Amino acid sequence: MAEPEPQAEPAEPAEPAAPTPILEVSDLGVRFEQVTALEHVSVDIYPGEVTCVVGHNGAGKSVFIKALCGLNHPSSGHVKLDGEQVSLDSPRRARALGIFAVHQDLALIPLLSLWRNFFLGAEPVHGWGIFSEFDAHYARTTLIAEMAKLGVDIGDPDRTARTLSGGERQAVAIARALHHGARILVLDEPTTALGVQQAGTVLRLIRRTAERGTAILLVSPRLEHTYPVGDRFLVFQRGHLAADLRKEEVTRDELSEMLSGGGERHEIEAALLSE
Repeated sequence: MAEPEPQAEPAEPAEPAAPTPILEVSDLGVRFEQVTALEHVSVDIYPGEVTCVVGHNGAGKSVFIKALCGLNHPSSGHVKLDGEQVSLDSPRRARALGIFAVHQDLALIPLLSLWRNFFLGAEPVHGWGIFSEFDAHYARTTLIAEMAKLGVDIGDPDRTARTLSGGERQAVAIARALHHGARILVLDEPTTALGVQQAGTVLRLIRRTAERGTAILLVSPRLEHTYPVGDRFLVFQRGHLAADLRKEEVTRDELSEMLSGGGERHEIEAALLSE
């Protein structure tokens, strides 16, 4: 009688592959004549994550995001997109690579309809030559469809942008960037001057956008807004990246302590009390 063949050992489950960064920033520096505004910044940005860029005014966070958007020209370092080195020498070049910024002014014209604002500077046309004209039907239906992807009912696409609430304006600007190819979306203080309810709407929208696989860079000094939605926190101080922390590595109170000066503040308080 033949002996049974030995059973093969069960294969160990493969470890999940490490996430691949969409953007790799290495030793980035920015100088304005004799002033060093940013130096030695190295960070990786991942798709599907909300990376919060925090720090006080003058800490370097605005210089950093403007370098990624092609507004500031780096004086040192390099940037890789999908593993390939790229030059971000203009906003047009950055957008062509999929890096879009939504600034506080949102670039919406109050008296234009929502669908015209949505395609401002990239107007769809039908027809040919001198007989071509703005394809209003395509613009309206696309606006409604893109807003629906984010779970937003924009209502009448013919109404003007001035009728929108602050949260709705942010929604239109974000949906517009995504429609035009944003893979990395820089949001510059999107909840500034918004009430609690509207800020909550924008923050939910940010999470939905990240869940679609978009890399989000959220710039804001307000931890009550950034901490609930953030996956990572880049803390800038005096032109340097002082900390790069995942949410599970730091509490909101610890971040607040870092932003308020941390040990330096305690030293000053101790010196005052010793007088």
